[in-house]
Amino acid sequence: MKSKTLCFFNSTQSWGGGEKWHFEVALALQNKGYTIVFFTNPGSELFKKISKTKIKVIPVKISNLSFLNPFKIFLLKKKLKENDVDTIIMNLSADLKVAGFASKLAKIRRIIYRRGSDIPIKNSILNRYIFSKILTGIIANTEATKKSILVNNSKLFDANRIKVIYNGINLSKFDKSFEQKEKIEKQEEIIIGNIGRLVPQKAQTQLIELAKILKKKQISFKILIGGTGFLEVELKEMVKVYKLEKFVTFVGFVENPKQFLEGIDIFVLTSKWEGFGYVIVEAGACRKPIVAYNISSNPEVIEDKKTGYLVEYGDINSLSEKIILLFKDKKLRDKIGKAGRKQVEEKFTLERTIEAVERYLK
Repeated sequence: MKSKTLCFFNSTQSWGGGEKWHFEVALALQNKGYTIVFFTNPGSELFKKISKTKIKVIPVKISNLSFLNPFKIFLLKKKLKENDVDTIIMNLSADLKVAGFASKLAKIRRIIYRRGSDIPIKNSILNRYIFSKILTGIIANTEATKKSILVNNSKLFDANRIKVIYNGINLSKFDKSFEQKEKIEKQEEIIIGNIGRLVPQKAQTQLIELAKILKKKQISFKILIGGTGFLEVELKEMVKVYKLEKFVTFVGFVENPKQFLEGIDIFVLTSKWEGFGYVIVEAGACRKPIVAYNISSNPEVIEDKKTGYLVEYGDINSLSEKIILLFKDKKLRDKIGKAGRKQVEEKFTLERTIEAVERYLK
């Protein structure tokens, strides 16, 4: 395996969980002696990060209609053959349509799709062809994601060839990313935190609704919302309308998640769906109890009543009840936090992810 080239193909311009996975796995495998080549968008954060490593990076731009351009497909085929690619791991549906076809033409032995979104795949003619005639394997980041692949067509792909490999964090690096110099005495108020893109999927509007309930119940609290996105103006307007400025603070883009998480007491996730909640794992690594909705992959990452609490989606009253329970019982917060840290150490480390990927490739 190591004598051939392993190709990672990710053409997105944005940075998210999928890009983090591709970057960290590619870098770790290169350090283990694998020959790696990386195709990615030259204007992306991923391109910048890869360019700072010893991994060979090839710029590529893909759109949803690129598969209609035979020149682009044949050019990719040529580059794949020139780099002696034996295995390719792709990220986006648009990548499948272009790099997938190019890989088939280049007679690449293993053509793998790494799926990280818990969104059902459309049962289209094109997808049926790609999944049955081009792909040789699929890596899903959770069981929930694996299930969603086949929701619209149970025969789209052989379920036995879909391998679930959980994401993991580099725990030693994460722990060193922020070290608190001195112990900070906690105030009487409980600090609730949330990190995520300010977009409909993350549903931070429900954090505002949560603040209304906690205020009404006269709980001493503050909610810190980290992240940026096009809903920022709307969310801030909601805070003004409900006169919650003293209770809700927007901290902007979070450069250092550990520093943010060390400053809170409870992490709350209001997402409508999650492929894999990296931030949940990071909160667990910081020994913070987590309260989230019982949706998508959350039950695979949060053990209800042990590392956090899961409530039915949209039930903000139940969300507030769990927070009040944790607010009143510091020993419970500490107990759940320790259990969360242990779970991360045993299940969600980058080392475990790399070991699983290597076993899969071999």
